[in-house]
Amino acid sequence: MRLSRTPKDKYILRVTAGPSYDEGTHVEVPVNEAAPVRIKSDLADIELNVRIQDYKGLPRGSPSTSPYFSTEPHASNQDQYSIAFRFTPLKPAGASEDDGGDDAGGGAASGIRAADLQFGNDFDRPIRDKLPPGFNYAMNIVKWWIDPGLEGDAYADKPYLYGPALSSFNVVSVGPGEFDESKGGLWFEEGGDERGQKVREMNGVPKESKPRMKWALSDANKEKWTWDYGQTYGIDFFNPYLDFANMAIRLPGFQLSVAKYLGAEALKNDGRLAHQLRYVLRNKVTGDTYLVITFALYLEESIHEDGTVKTANGTNGTTNGHTNGHTNGHTNGHAHGHTDGTTNGKLEDTHESSGTANGSGGGGGTDEDGVD
Repeated sequence: MRLSRTPKDKYILRVTAGPSYDEGTHVEVPVNEAAPVRIKSDLADIELNVRIQDYKGLPRGSPSTSPYFSTEPHASNQDQYSIAFRFTPLKPAGASEDDGGDDAGGGAASGIRAADLQFGNDFDRPIRDKLPPGFNYAMNIVKWWIDPGLEGDAYADKPYLYGPALSSFNVVSVGPGEFDESKGGLWFEEGGDERGQKVREMNGVPKESKPRMKWALSDANKEKWTWDYGQTYGIDFFNPYLDFANMAIRLPGFQLSVAKYLGAEALKNDGRLAHQLRYVLRNKVTGDTYLVITFALYLEESIHEDGTVKTANGTNGTTNGHTNGHTNGHTNGHAHGHTDGTTNGKLEDTHESSGTANGSGGGGGTDEDGVD
């Protein structure tokens, strides 16, 4: 994705993902490719697709779109991006074996409480002096129209905006869903497999997406749901409101261009390489992270012709000396080539990242700081 605020301020988007805030555990996500990225840690096993409409970012030569966007309901919705993944939470070491009680980490012993699993954005540095006019109005629209469960503080030293995962995700399937290349890769429908649908029915969970999201806003209803250890869930988060191609927010009755508030000088003065927007799946009680996805907007002058990232000393990687994962090789001991996996009898091509860092704590660990 190339943006131009002035002829000399040109940016390009790069998406990475890993199990923690430490970008040394991240791999580059092949946006709009059907093959999912695999993110493994001691806490979760995840397969991830990221799709962005009108994409012109890294890696170079990436598809500009995905069949996902021409498939209903996304075609009618005019959705602009999707974060879709299989999520299998794993029991932490030392968790209680008693399925009926509470473990020491503050979650249900059989899994993660619905009230504890959060999804949203956080940042490592203040952004209050960079927030554009109309930001508070835009947030009121988001909370009223899109996700009433959101909570956060954009004016804090470490800003955050989280919502309960169960009421934030557009699609939740209790089951692995399917891999369908004609639909862009991982594909999930609200509900689940046969067992998953029975579990939902026993707990009174609505069958459709929007009623389930509303149902999950109730504290009493959240007590009925647990993200069970060892169970695979299909998750999709999408909307038409964040336009990555033009770096704009398009809400009902409100539009805001973010691009003009980005500054190349701010990056250069701080010694940073990119403006960042970070999506995090985390446990609010323990601080454990399961998935961190970083959308990084680099100045084009910071990118080599082969699509690798420059550092101050001219080598590839990030400012902390770690080498970032690229689709053509292995870095930091994390495979980022292709590995074959089978799911539901289908052969699936995956990119893989693994890490043991839990990334605990609210936002520490990266050297390229948050968006501003």
